[in-house]
Amino acid sequence: MNIEENENATILTHKPAYKQHKTWRTWLIGKPLSTGDAPHQTIGKLVGLAVFASDALSSSAYSPQEVLLVLAAAGTGAFSFSIPITLATISLLFILTFSYQQTIHAYPGGGGAYIVSRDNLGEAYAQVAGAALLTDYILTVAVSTSSGVAQIASAWPVLAPHKVEIAVIMVLLIMLINLRGVKESGFAFAIPTYFFFVMMVITICAGMFKYFTGTLGMVENPPMDLLKEVSEPISLFLILHAFASGTTALTGVEAISNGITAFKEPRSKNAGITLVWMSVILGAFLIGITWLAHTVGAMPSEHETLFSQIARTTFESRGILYLMMISATTVILIMAANTAFADFPRLGALAANDGYLPRQLTFRGDRLVYSWGIVALAVIASLLIIIFQANVTNLLPLYAIGVFLSFTLSQAGMARRWWKCGHLKPGVEKVEPGSVLRFDKNWMVKMVINGFGAVCTLVVMFIFGITKFRDGAWLIILIIPTLVAIFFAIHRHYKGLAKELSLEKHFMEPTQIQRHRVIIPISGVHRGTLAALRYAKTLSNDITAVHVSIDPIEAQKVKTKWETWGEGIRLVVVESEYRLLMEPLLDYIEQVRELCKENEILTVVVPQFIAGKWWSNFLHMNTADQLRKVMLNDKDLVIVEVPYQVK
Repeated sequence: MNIEENENATILTHKPAYKQHKTWRTWLIGKPLSTGDAPHQTIGKLVGLAVFASDALSSSAYSPQEVLLVLAAAGTGAFSFSIPITLATISLLFILTFSYQQTIHAYPGGGGAYIVSRDNLGEAYAQVAGAALLTDYILTVAVSTSSGVAQIASAWPVLAPHKVEIAVIMVLLIMLINLRGVKESGFAFAIPTYFFFVMMVITICAGMFKYFTGTLGMVENPPMDLLKEVSEPISLFLILHAFASGTTALTGVEAISNGITAFKEPRSKNAGITLVWMSVILGAFLIGITWLAHTVGAMPSEHETLFSQIARTTFESRGILYLMMISATTVILIMAANTAFADFPRLGALAANDGYLPRQLTFRGDRLVYSWGIVALAVIASLLIIIFQANVTNLLPLYAIGVFLSFTLSQAGMARRWWKCGHLKPGVEKVEPGSVLRFDKNWMVKMVINGFGAVCTLVVMFIFGITKFRDGAWLIILIIPTLVAIFFAIHRHYKGLAKELSLEKHFMEPTQIQRHRVIIPISGVHRGTLAALRYAKTLSNDITAVHVSIDPIEAQKVKTKWETWGEGIRLVVVESEYRLLMEPLLDYIEQVRELCKENEILTVVVPQFIAGKWWSNFLHMNTADQLRKVMLNDKDLVIVEVPYQVK
């Protein structure tokens, strides 16, 4: 485009001749991707299983142990309840799977519980779901990484004192991989996910084979640190407490419904199939590990994980297969955080687009991922790991209550959606922000199924909240309403700002400026000052240079130089008896502004020299920056910086 030839056109399109340059960012996260590359960054079912199911699949590594940790209070005799509790958990898993299958096909744009609640229950419920899910994703990163490091400490106890540092490093590594893009991170995580899958199948099948051939032994020297004394009888409360701990295995079920847009077309079909695969695999792993733990007499412990005991008993040593199993478990637990890194930024972008979170979260970075969301998740999760010292048992009570709240809202929202569909006339469509409603002859059956699922997850949520209240669940019960209040405060800010900037009922103000006053604050007379003066002369002939006199000798030097270089422009020297800079200058500007009449404008032109070396900025006062920050808060004042680069 020739700019000069088209300078009279109203609207032009210009394509810059931009060339990519290799920088440290290129080396770290890869070459920037153009917007046109977005369709090529989608993933298939096999990679999608690795990206979105790693959280759910990895929970089989700690969920059975958490059940036994609760039952241990009643002694080893209570361990027999672990299998029925696991079967109940699997039943709930399949209810959720069926429910989210419907959500995936009804809302192909993704968003899960947030979008379903927004369209069917209202904004308040949507923000509750958003707060619950965002909290859950943060805890997913903290819990899965801490659990993975616990596996490392079980195999190599010498690393136990450094669990926190290792966990934080792992979080930052996963953040870096995710900043490289969905496709690259998907392929990077596919290998460890399927390695874990293979090792789990080998371990469970080997254990079953040895059991049925009579060669499966018992755990040698099981850790007994949590079984020193029986502190509770077997009661309904204890069983419900254990069941609540076991349901932490379900915390990744909603991930696929939130990330449908990451899949290749047909998105809903591919996402739905991946969800079924994930649920079947997770159910098999949960029952397999729980049965093996019960069979070999594995004990819950803070010093050695359940997986470590099962693996060394099944493989009869700490040999290569044991190390491969522990390595696979460690990697999948750490990689499970990737599910949160895939979904947290997307959900954050949806909420930000609706005006309930900072707009920066909607920004796609160089690699077409929501970079701000990825970095924010890593920072907050790392802080949690440090605060809770990478202790899984301490983190888990904070974990599942939020996600079960989102489960409940999602299914209640879907039940409401089917009710609305059932009350439409055949052939009539109703467009909502997240989907299109059409009459469905099976609306009653679907509404009942989702309603039943909502009741089930609501009951589990209350069980979890009551049984885990003293362990820390009270904190989440407090955090979620606080987050919702913050979301609405952000929304009010954006709505108020939009109202202030709106052009509706706005009349064009007079454009003619009768007088343009320009003030140039100067600390001295140099090339930067003259550059600002040249610019000011293009704006107006009414120019005043202002020097705040802190040192009389320096003020005299300024006067002398100005007589030579000031080009006849008036100079006002403001006396500062108490050696203040900002206050006298702002007082003078305020006096000038009071003299301004209607259709007069006051512009402050601030000269600023830019040092060639970044470190040399620390050697200067950066007065221009201070002036700009202070005066930006003043109304009816235009501030212009004129930079002058020096080597």
